[in-house]
Amino acid sequence: MNNTSAADSRGTITQRGNIMRVENALVEEVVTNSRTSGFIVISYGVRGQGNMIQIELLRLNVGRDTVIINQFGERTCLCEIRKGMFIDAEFSAVMTRSIPPQSNAFRIVVRQKETSTSVTTDRVVKVDVNNGFLITGNPANPARQMRFVISNATVILDQRGRSIRLGSIRPGQMVKVEHANFQTPSIPPQTTAFRIQLL
Repeated sequence: MNNTSAADSRGTITQRGNIMRVENALVEEVVTNSRTSGFIVISYGVRGQGNMIQIELLRLNVGRDTVIINQFGERTCLCEIRKGMFIDAEFSAVMTRSIPPQSNAFRIVVRQKETSTSVTTDRVVKVDVNNGFLITGNPANPARQMRFVISNATVILDQRGRSIRLGSIRPGQMVKVEHANFQTPSIPPQTTAFRIQLL
């Protein structure tokens, strides 16, 4: 539990019957067992003495029945939530006495992506399923290419937003890639892909 000023932007918890709600909670940790299960540790504010805001942690257990959407109301998966994002959540008022307490999440709305992401839209040059990477850019000039590392957490979608495998992407197709801002100084530069969508 940390103290911070009343100006902290993290939201507080409210209760309505057996349902608790938090708005603008900061994601501290995400653990995924699959696309539909795992947990999120969030932090939120609790007003204490002298109008100081105390930061509390809560673990939200995510299962098949948990509805996860983005701020536009589009369905998304747990694997798209990352540390540093802000979410709204509805969850059970029944909590464990563990540290941090745990509750089952009913609904999660991803408010904002973390600021350390960029978007690249380009043509696919190469797909390597065995080594888990995708290269986009100019096929004749490696200095004008980008290599994206694909992990188990990378979301890959077709033009209609349906989940597909990396092997379904072919050279020559256009893709939009959400990726980390950092990149290696190699040629081509390399970075981590969070989300890939065929255009």
